[in-house]
Amino acid sequence: MKISVRNIVQFSKTKCSFPLISAAVVCTSLYYTLHQPSAVNFTYLKRTMHTKARGPDYSGTSVKKCPVPDEFVKWSVTYDDYKPTEYTSEIVLGKPVWADPDMSQCKPDPPFQYNSKDAHYNVDRTSFTGKYEIIDDRPRNPIGRTGMTGRGLLGRWGPNHAADPIVTRWKINGKGQRVQENGKPLLEFVAIKRKDNGQWAIPGGMVDPGDTVSATLKKEFGEEALNSLELSEKEQEKLHNMLTKLFQKGQTIWSGYVDDPRNTDNSWMETVAVNYHDELGEVFKRFQLKAGDDAGDVRWTEVREDLELYASHKDILEKTARFHFAFW
Repeated sequence: MKISVRNIVQFSKTKCSFPLISAAVVCTSLYYTLHQPSAVNFTYLKRTMHTKARGPDYSGTSVKKCPVPDEFVKWSVTYDDYKPTEYTSEIVLGKPVWADPDMSQCKPDPPFQYNSKDAHYNVDRTSFTGKYEIIDDRPRNPIGRTGMTGRGLLGRWGPNHAADPIVTRWKINGKGQRVQENGKPLLEFVAIKRKDNGQWAIPGGMVDPGDTVSATLKKEFGEEALNSLELSEKEQEKLHNMLTKLFQKGQTIWSGYVDDPRNTDNSWMETVAVNYHDELGEVFKRFQLKAGDDAGDVRWTEVREDLELYASHKDILEKTARFHFAFW
């Protein structure tokens, strides 16, 4: 049986599914791909274009960026008037442990090992998008121009890796039944309100040197959505056991480039987004959501198309909803 992109899109909009594949995930503004027919592990091929990375002002600052019209995003298109703003935050230049050394004064010694796992600096510099170009000793954003050079607020030259846990459950009514819209069950996910910009988002954070993605997923969710840092030792142990149970069976929804307002021509965000679904809604009965760490608020939020979320998080939630054949 030949499976085409058109067939996948058509079937994903119904309750039907192909007998030989586990799911089909479709996301607007993305190229569609079906990855591993016997598993549920989907990866972006490539974004057609980033938009949030091209905002007029750089994220959380008054620094103006060079305008980049849609037709000039791709590096393959000549843009003679392109004069990007050079900017790296003073915080990044202050040499925190999570940031690369500054290259404006002198070249790093030893040099960064781009497109590889850099053992000396203990940094994964590989990209989900494939091999990226190095121009004048600087990585080039694989998606295109952003209007700014330097690192902005990001610590690493090239890809900055993050992990985003998507914790979901079914929305239940007073009778204990799943709420439905347009004949499809409605999902809820744990959303946090970011302190830095007030936007709602999926909990998550940067993958620290030496940490695994799986460890980061569990740690960030505990700190941001359950305020684990403020719990007693006994409560932390209970929470650890609960999260271990929940996080045993996660499904990778997305691994790739993120259209993040912090991105520049030389530094950009990439993430692994993993869905942890509480099918029976039992896991969180013992623990209440409580904002902590970088979160100003936290709540269960309905997964629907009119969501306004940070960066590419709405795209991730759409893929999650389609994976579960839920309402969108």
